[in-house]
Order: sequence, then C-alpha cells, then structure tokens
Amino acid sequence: MVSQLGARRVERQRQGPYTVPMPNGSFPILFITATRIGDAVLSSGLIRKLVDEVPHARFTIVAGPAAAPLFLDTPHLDEIIVFEKSKSGGHWLDLWNRVRRRKWGLIVDLRGSAISQLLKRDRRAVFKRSFGPVTHKVVEASRLLKIEDDPAAPYLFTTEATEAYAEELTAGRGPILALAPAANWVGKTWPAERFAQVANQLVGGHGPMAGGRLMLLGGPDDAQAVAALRHVLPRERTLDLAGKVDLLTAYACLKRARLFIGNDSGLMHLAAAAGIPTVGLFGPSDERMYAPWGPDTRVVRGTRSFEQIRAVDPGFQQALCHMMDLPVSDVTAAAKDLLAQTQQ
Repeated sequence: MVSQLGARRVERQRQGPYTVPMPNGSFPILFITATRIGDAVLSSGLIRKLVDEVPHARFTIVAGPAAAPLFLDTPHLDEIIVFEKSKSGGHWLDLWNRVRRRKWGLIVDLRGSAISQLLKRDRRAVFKRSFGPVTHKVVEASRLLKIEDDPAAPYLFTTEATEAYAEELTAGRGPILALAPAANWVGKTWPAERFAQVANQLVGGHGPMAGGRLMLLGGPDDAQAVAALRHVLPRERTLDLAGKVDLLTAYACLKRARLFIGNDSGLMHLAAAAGIPTVGLFGPSDERMYAPWGPDTRVVRGTRSFEQIRAVDPGFQQALCHMMDLPVSDVTAAAKDLLAQTQQ
C-alpha cells in the first residue's frame, strides 16, 4: 500500500510542468543536462556547486523525460522543462520558445547545443567535445565551470519529505544489500541468476551481511531481470522497489543501504552519488569514462577489456550478453573486500 507520503510524491510528479513563482532580484540559471539518467547524475554536482556559490540563484533545468525527476527537490527551482527528442528537430525550437523571452545570468549547456548563442545571457558554459585522452564524465562536466582540478562529485538534493518516505520504505532490521540487475541493453546485463548467487553468499548463511535484507531496484520495464531475485530471501527480508518508486526516492533509499551491486546503469551512479559502497559490473562500457565516482567504489570486469569487446561488436548493437566472462567469484570477492574496507 502506498503511504500518504508516497502518494504525495506520486501526485507531485503527475502535476507537471514543474514550476514555482519566481522572486524578484534573482540570478536566473538555465541548466541543460543530459537525456540519460546516468549522464545526468554524473553532471549533477555542478548544480550543487552553483547552489552553494551563486547568491540568489534560480534554476530552470532542462532534462529528458527519464532524468527530469532527479531534480524535483533542487532548491531555488523555478522550472523543470522536460525535453523530448524528435526526428524533425522540433524539440529545439520548442525549447527556444520556452526560454527566449528571459535574460539569463548563466547558461550551462551539457549537450553542447547552439541554443545558448541565440539567447540573451551574461555568461555561458557549453560542453565542447575533446579529442584528447579519455576522461571521466565527472571531470568532463566539471570543465564547464573550470573546476576539473577539483571535480564536482555527483549530488542530488532531497527534501525532508523524500527522506521520510525512504525511511518508511526501508524500516526494519539488518543491513541492506541493494541490487540493480538490469541495464539499458542486454550486452551489458550480467545474468540475474549470478546476482542471486552473489546475494546468497553475502546475505545468507555465514556471509558478511548474514541476516540482512535485499533491496531490488529497477524501472517499470525491468520485471524480468528482477524476478529471479524476488525469492532469494523470504518476503519479509526483501524490499522490492523495482518499478514502484521514483528516482529520488530510490536515491534516498540507497543512502540507507550497506552495499550496492549493479551493472553500468543510472542506478549504479545513483548509488555512488548516495555515498554507499558501490560495486559496478562492466563489460562493453569504458570504466575510464563511466566508473562509479567516489572513494568507496569498485569496478569489476571479466577477462576481456573494453577494447577487446568492442573489437567483436564495434557498434555495440549485437543482441548478446558481453558479460558472461565475469564470474560470480570475482564479484563476491570485490564485494567482501569493499565491505571490509568500509567497516563502520
């Protein structure tokens, strides 16, 4: 049953567009972020930097439909503009019509579009593709504000209501092992039955998290990947949140977990941003760009490097799993090592 707190969050998301009255004397910032959830999370630290350092900042955030809910709790928020791509390119014209009547104090454009050149503004910071060495996405985003020497770690804002709802959902005894067994492509999806084996070795029997609970995370379309994990532990020790909570609630719930294990996905980056020990499983993804960000994180891959996988699937379009060479033992060992190193 959805609690009153949860019902209020669901209703808030249905209301859109996300707007609040704009005060006078503000410094308006147009922040155009990524379409994909993972990329939006990795650049989210820039918003925190601006909140902390720009007096009277007011934010209009442009994001894709999947990523937009990440920013619902951002302080000093005027509006979230949901930016949907179209084959005709009309989405840029729609955006132009939404924002052209205002003079912006700052435009931050992580998409590298031309729109900031056409808008009235005092300053702009626009992503430019680099042809130098491969760089992590957090460092790449931080270059826009010239803070790459001290990169802005991913960070999402949550309200007291969001935190209270997460506390309600995760209430119970025992440490929480969070698992996200899905990904946006079968090529980088580790088999769900292997997630189940790792969970048994960590939470069951004499594992380091014995007596703990499982938190299952995923989107509405991830039912098949999650189904194999619903019976690893008794129902009362399983927090099945897959497809049932919004992204910010998932993020707040992750703050209460002891360990996260998942494929390279937006949820992996959410877990690392939440500050919990995070094990990311990699195959046809470049960890130099997309490793989970933070000191308490690990990347685990199989016997093949990213370059070796790309050599056999150059366009990353084959409908086959490139994660079969990653054994359960390696993931379990990395998880146990990270648990030991982050012992409280």
